[in-house]
Amino acid sequence: MRDSRYTPYDGSDPLAPPVDLRDALEAIGNDVMSGSSPRHALRELLRRGTGNMRGLDDLAMKAAKRRREMLQRSNLDGTLEEVRKLLDRAVLEERKALARALDDDARFAEMQLAELPGSTAKAVQELSDYEWRSSEARAEYDKIRDLLERELLDQRFAGMKQALENASDEDRQRTADMLDDLNNLLDAHAQGTDTQEQFDEFMDRHGEFFPDNPTNVEELLDSLAARAAAAQRLRNSLTPDQRAELDALSQQAFGSPSLLDQLGRLDQHLQSARPGEDWEGSERFRGEQGMGLGEGTAALQEIAELEELGDQLAQQHAGAQLDDIDLDALARHLGDEAAADVKTLAELEKALQQQGFLDKGADGQWRLSPKAMRRLGESALRDVAGSLSGRRGERDTRKAGAMGEPTGASREWAFGDTEPWDVTRTITNAVLRQPGAIPVRLQVSDVEVSETEQRAQAVVALLVDTSFSMVMEGRWVPMKRTALALNHLVSTRFRGDDLQLIGFGRNARTLTASELAGLDGAYEQGTNLHHALMLAGRHLRRNPNAQPVVLIVTDGEPTAHLEPDGYAHFDYPPSMRTLGLTIKELDLLARLGAQVTFFRLGDDPGLARFVDRMARRAGGRVVAPDLDGLGAAVVSDYMRLRRK
Repeated sequence: MRDSRYTPYDGSDPLAPPVDLRDALEAIGNDVMSGSSPRHALRELLRRGTGNMRGLDDLAMKAAKRRREMLQRSNLDGTLEEVRKLLDRAVLEERKALARALDDDARFAEMQLAELPGSTAKAVQELSDYEWRSSEARAEYDKIRDLLERELLDQRFAGMKQALENASDEDRQRTADMLDDLNNLLDAHAQGTDTQEQFDEFMDRHGEFFPDNPTNVEELLDSLAARAAAAQRLRNSLTPDQRAELDALSQQAFGSPSLLDQLGRLDQHLQSARPGEDWEGSERFRGEQGMGLGEGTAALQEIAELEELGDQLAQQHAGAQLDDIDLDALARHLGDEAAADVKTLAELEKALQQQGFLDKGADGQWRLSPKAMRRLGESALRDVAGSLSGRRGERDTRKAGAMGEPTGASREWAFGDTEPWDVTRTITNAVLRQPGAIPVRLQVSDVEVSETEQRAQAVVALLVDTSFSMVMEGRWVPMKRTALALNHLVSTRFRGDDLQLIGFGRNARTLTASELAGLDGAYEQGTNLHHALMLAGRHLRRNPNAQPVVLIVTDGEPTAHLEPDGYAHFDYPPSMRTLGLTIKELDLLARLGAQVTFFRLGDDPGLARFVDRMARRAGGRVVAPDLDGLGAAVVSDYMRLRRK
């Protein structure tokens, strides 16, 4: 029999599919190409969330909104207002009784009531020895003492206000015994002489006062200190007049001063054991809904938890992780869906690492893995193919080549494939699916087709401008996505072609797709097309039998060239020497038979004149795409040139 396990429902959708990494990886890739580190890009993704999942920022804003609403809705006058109402009702009932009496003592009592001080605490104190004629008035006055006692206990022990309502003397004695035993236990703990047996005995006697069921003294201290610190913050939040009134009323709350002493003793234990709690903080309540002492303490405790949740969700401290977020507190304050969102974000973060999309290098820095780069290239190429399909009637194709030359590799058949079957692999798949079955029956999923490649090979140099203006004009990410799309197309569909990516700013250098994707913007001026053409010529000469193709993406005239000593020389406006050396390298490429295309970005007239002349000189052409169409223009031109 299979074992079954049951856990509390966490608010997540049990039928939801696994986390989809495609959108997440594309968002991370775009941030990396914009200049962020992979780790920072992942952090940003977790903060923003995805289309169907709230991010940490949204949850933090929700926590802050709830905290703000609590402060704007309530105030801390609830206990004083309730005491005042009880006092007014007691005085009113007493005056009714005195009005019916005809003796002189009744007139004196009326004067005494009329001269009561405006301070609620002082009025309650003056009436402590008053001889009440009305039993109803006496009952209302006695409720004041009962209310204050329950409120003060409710500040330290949640739920005591309701539990002690209409309590008997026996119930009050049990509360007093609990406080005495609790302080004795904490005395022993402070001296290091307490035992687990002593704690267990205490819980056996008084466990009903602690519904969160702590298992040891440390857990008990954690629970009590959090509540006591909130009570202290409530006191700090009161105005001086409110604090004086409540202090005076507290002295009258208990029939015996020993209970008040026990509470003071308990507070000393808690502050000594948990000095890290916020004992000095305060909040400003501005609402109209009054809260009692216990209710206000609970509100401040909740506000503190919301602030802590906000810090956890912000993930700003060093070494912050999603595991730091208290999911139980999150569900308690913001709902099960919020906790489910954070769990999904944590699963997303782990999946990106476990499935190999993020690598940690020898230097300890996170990088996009080759697998991630393939996915990003595939995504970029898919976008380009969509643009080509919409504009020229071309479509994405799964063919590895166009001329039918077998590569020796095979792949699963898909609708629309016209390549010949790989019979050996197809039958092998059917046999492995049903070992020993005779006859062998084929299914569509068994079929594999032979991959082919084009007989004509091309050697391709993609030169991309990485100068300062590309960053400033918002052309940085479109340029990178274009390079990734072309790189993915060549590496998956035209494997016989040799593509080299060359970036040129003040200097030029060859780049892998991963290096280009993570390349930071160079905040220095200079467009060294001369150096880039030199590197392109070196690449073309290594493949003398292949068809040479040179694609140049730039938004500026050449303003730098490479001197014989290896240093780049910058001039603006472009010097005649820079232009002459650049043209010389272009002529060398033309002699190699290179097909050259310039992709001009922007509307600079000087750049337009320069690239037009360069293109005519090399027998090439100029394309001036917008940023959205850059990738489609480059890929389309590559396909056009290699078909020649």
